Amino acid sequence: MIQRWHMKKKTQLPLVAIVFFLFVLCTIFYNERRFQEIHRKGDHIGNRNHVKKTFAFQSTPDAPSGALDRFSKCNSTVKYSGRKAGSSLLQSDEEEEEEMNDSCDVFSGSWVFDNVSLPLYNESDCPYMSDQLACHKHGRPDLMYQNWRWQPHGCNLKRWNATEMWDKLRGKRLMFVGDSLNRGQWISMLCLLESVIPAGKKSITPNAPLTIFRAEEYNATVEFQWAPLMVESNSDDPVNHRLDERIMRPDSVLRHASEWDHVDILVFNSYLWWRQGPVKLLWSNEKNGVCEEAESLDAMELAMDEWAKWIESNVDPLKKKVFFVTMSPTHLWSREWEPGTEGNCYNEKTPIEDERYWGSGSDLPTMRMVGNVVNRLKSKVSVLNITQMSEYRKDGHPSIYRKFWESRSAEQLANPASYSDCIHWCLPGVPDVWNQLLFHFL
Repeated sequence: MIQRWHMKKKTQLPLVAIVFFLFVLCTIFYNERRFQEIHRKGDHIGNRNHVKKTFAFQSTPDAPSGALDRFSKCNSTVKYSGRKAGSSLLQSDEEEEEEMNDSCDVFSGSWVFDNVSLPLYNESDCPYMSDQLACHKHGRPDLMYQNWRWQPHGCNLKRWNATEMWDKLRGKRLMFVGDSLNRGQWISMLCLLESVIPAGKKSITPNAPLTIFRAEEYNATVEFQWAPLMVESNSDDPVNHRLDERIMRPDSVLRHASEWDHVDILVFNSYLWWRQGPVKLLWSNEKNGVCEEAESLDAMELAMDEWAKWIESNVDPLKKKVFFVTMSPTHLWSREWEPGTEGNCYNEKTPIEDERYWGSGSDLPTMRMVGNVVNRLKSKVSVLNITQMSEYRKDGHPSIYRKFWESRSAEQLANPASYSDCIHWCLPGVPDVWNQLLFHFL
């Protein structure tokens, strides 16, 4: 501090030099005070310089070829040895799952048709709607998918109120972290929230892996960070990530986590990208470019453990809320809900009514593994269990009613089910309910 700068002897410097010296000291003092003020207040909203710095994707000191990107390659590949990323802070996987502080299980219920209070917004009115999710715009003739309300058994889900949600977010950063499914939930949240903010008081700023929606009058942001595998990978480019070979650093989450420190509410998901075959592991201290090939469940567990260690070390539940969204189900085989058929979600218009239904798109071993990791974090993470409720919604996917970036062949056009998107969700639709759950627990 400035008090440490004492002049013990009487100076013989000219007056001009003394004035210049005092000016430098004042400048240092002012900048120090300003820096502290930014970190007290501006880390949340005002100053974004730290974002540019932390997303520079710098390589770790021991990395053989710098940070992973879509051009990264393995020099050779061996079978996964079972190695873990050092000692974990998490010891037991036998603890009982902690329930959210709620008197009713809002995750257990059924879908009720409601064309009075739903949809909560119009697809064409949301300026942030994605062509991947705008099903009506891309020709879907029925609109019933917009009118199903989630009704828990024995209680009610908190009714959505955009102004109340903004009050909860005042002065805060809300960040969704994950893949395109979490991006869909983020877009849903923007569509649910943006209409109550005047046009001149809101903005959206793409920033490569991080996209930020800002509401000035609430001093709040709603953000999306592209991190499909949570740890560093060669798929971290939010645009150019369609790769045949997935390579990840199982012991390095800092590329993404450098931004999580300053966020008040974090919403994670991770599942879909682990369903595409084996994953290559390139450890940070591997100097020869040798990758280990692991089965998807083993690779996901490594990533989850690394994520969990960051949560354990950095999250104070009194200051930061963390949510983990369970897997979003797919509806790729209609024989699972209608035996004897060979279709998928194409042309489906109503939910599944059998509350015991469970499709193969929701993998139980993966859910158990994720459950064990999350449960060990105790009060630091809350689970949004969207899997069962979303399992019923075979009608909620875009199928053929979305923008496709590749042209369709004549053979595909003759068989719409062959290119139907039964993974993502139409908006308005199912992800709006996921955000209602988030609102319910905030």
